[in-house]
Order: sequence, then structure tokens, then C-alpha cells
Amino acid sequence: MKFYNISEFTFAKLKDDAANIADNLTDYIKGFSENARTILESFDIYSQIARLEKANLLYLVVTKFVDDINLHPDHVSNNEIGYIFEEIIRKFSEMSNETAGEHFAPREVIRLMVAILFNPDMYLIKEPGFMAKLYDPAAGTGGMLSASIEYAAQLCSQAMIEVYGQELNEKTFAICKSDTMIKGKGYEKIHLGNSFTDDALPDETFHYMLCNPPFGVEWKKYEKLIRDENERGYAGRFGAGLPRVSDGSLLFLQHMISKMMEYDEKATSLTGCRLGIVFNGSPLFTGDAGSGESEIRKWIIENGWLETIIALPDQLFYNTGILTYVWIVTNRKKGIITLNTRKGVDVRYSA
Repeated sequence: MKFYNISEFTFAKLKDDAANIADNLTDYIKGFSENARTILESFDIYSQIARLEKANLLYLVVTKFVDDINLHPDHVSNNEIGYIFEEIIRKFSEMSNETAGEHFAPREVIRLMVAILFNPDMYLIKEPGFMAKLYDPAAGTGGMLSASIEYAAQLCSQAMIEVYGQELNEKTFAICKSDTMIKGKGYEKIHLGNSFTDDALPDETFHYMLCNPPFGVEWKKYEKLIRDENERGYAGRFGAGLPRVSDGSLLFLQHMISKMMEYDEKATSLTGCRLGIVFNGSPLFTGDAGSGESEIRKWIIENGWLETIIALPDQLFYNTGILTYVWIVTNRKKGIITLNTRKGVDVRYSA
């Protein structure tokens, strides 16, 4: 078992003792193994119990889950749970103290990104015994990691995806960790912390990476550490340049490029890396020639890493109507592909 509970209580037993519901529920939570209990405590669960008990709502909430709400995996699929969560996000994101720039990617966008990354390589991913390594440096609630596992399993039941992630927000980290724990898929590789200043996976490289970083969030309070990393040049993660302090989006992309698995064109197994990242328009258009943004874009293009940029329709993300773009970046250089356009002009690009 990945986690367990040694308490004498179940939710059904909790319902039978209304007078002691708060104490009994606390005992039930403390009966979990440390890995599960730590996740629940990240939500400040004991304070929530006390608040609901004071408002005479705790017993009503517990009985609601016993009598009326059945979220067992046999009754509600993972996909349905995902949509339920997204609906809650859509309704309440504006009411929450959400960090500026954080926008939850809908499952359709995540599925598109996963399909673009995985489809060309499924014949290799499904090889017996092979395990693809997937990383998200701004994992959020784990939607991208979860969708990747599900999509690979749909294409081939033998496919194995090993997930890694890091998340700054303690509560969304707890959701991500609990999701991977319940599914038994690498919860010990999900880390709490700032990917820029406290990289939890400094020596790891990956076959695939996915990310939906916060849009237009400044990095001023981490400026010294990030500039120190930049001064290390290409031995560090931000050697190509620094974007303006008001928008750290391109820092995420540089961080991910630093974790690309090395490509070996002679290898018979899967090497190299493909990554997908969601941006708003700023990383694409901001910055004059010679600026940090311009130098980062130049570095990516001159190395032949940019595979494509996909413009998404507006109104896709739940709490913003801004235009978004998916960047696909890879170090798997497979020569030059020529496409004939409708006007008869040859368009050449690195594949």
C-alpha cells in the first residue's frame, strides 16, 4: 500500500457520533500514514475542522459525503473528476486569492499538448521495459502529469510514464501529490518549492516536459538568486539572458531546456527531449533586438530547437480571455523537412 490509515474510524462511523465529530475526524486524519497526512495538513485541515464545527456545519458536511456524494473511482472516472475540478475552478477562481497570472489549462489544451509530444514516439514509448521520463516545473494540481499518464495508457496499455514535478503553491502541490499518490504514479518525485531558486531535481534530465507557467508574473523578489544563476553563463540555467523583471515566462523555458536529455542519433532507444509550454503573447513579441527576451529567442532558434508555435483560440482558459500559444521545443534534430504550400513555395524547417 502506498498509504494507509490505522484509525478505528471510517466516514460511516464518524456519522454515528455527532457529538464528537470534530475530535473523531481529527483522530481519523491523524491515523493516516505520514505521506497522506502531510498532504491533508497542507490544506490547514485542522483549522478547517474547527471552523466548520464552530459554524455547526461539520456534521452536515461529513454526512453529505456519506449519504449523497459517491466519488469512488468505480462511480466517477478520472476524466469526470477532472471536469468537476475544472468547473469548481471556473466558478470560484475570481473569488479566491489566486496568484496573479495563474490560469488553469483546460483538459482539451493539455490533451493537445500531450498528443503532440507523444504521438511521434509511441512506437518507442510502448517498447517493453521502457519508461519515459516526464517533468513539469510548475506542476500546479498535476493536470498535465495526470493527463499524460492517461493518454499514454489509452494509446498503449503497456506504456510507462515516470512523472516528476515541482510546485511553489503549497495547496496546489498537495493536490498534485495526492493525485499521483492515489494513482500510485511517482508521488515521491513531486516536490514543493520554487523551480528557479530551489531546483529540486538539479541532476535529472527528461524525455518530455510540459508546463503551463503563470503568465506575466514578476521575479523581483528572487532577483538576486536568478541573476547569480545567469552570471554562471551556460553552465547555469539562464545563460542565454534574462527577460524583464515583470515577466518570468522565458525563465521557465530556459529552465526546461537545461533539463533536456541529450540526443544521440545513433541510439536504438529514445533519447533527446521534446517539450511543450503554454505562453501568452509576451514571450513571443516583447523585447527589442538585444533585449533579454530577444537574446533568448535568438539562442533557441540558432540552436534549431524551436519546432513550432501553435496559436490557440481565445476564451479557452477559465479566468482569462487573452490569446495563448503553445511552444514546442526539441533537441531531436532529424534533418530538414520540405513542405509545399498552396502557393507553390517551399517552406523548410528543422524537424
